[in-house]
Amino acid sequence: MCYIAAKEVLPIEILELIQNYVEGEYIYIPKREENKRLWGSTTTTKKEIKLRDDRIYSEYKSGICRKDLAAKYFLSKKSIDRIILKEKNNTIEERS
Repeated sequence: MCYIAAKEVLPIEILELIQNYVEGEYIYIPKREENKRLWGSTTTTKKEIKLRDDRIYSEYKSGICRKDLAAKYFLSKKSIDRIILKEKNNTIEERS
């Protein structure tokens, strides 16, 4: 998201109308629903996090303790616990 000067993109009539409500402030204009994208749909971040979580769960099942996993992946122990629980639940759902 970037800053755009309203006077550069809006007709003066609309700008003056908006100034009746807010002046000299930043205003966020949200995207239309049909233009919104899901988080991670334009990057590989979602896939990378899933691969990391799979590795964490695999290493946990092989006997590596949560404290060591937290240090290795630069995460809190609570985050490791959350990942393990999520992956464990995913495994249970895949079996049924």
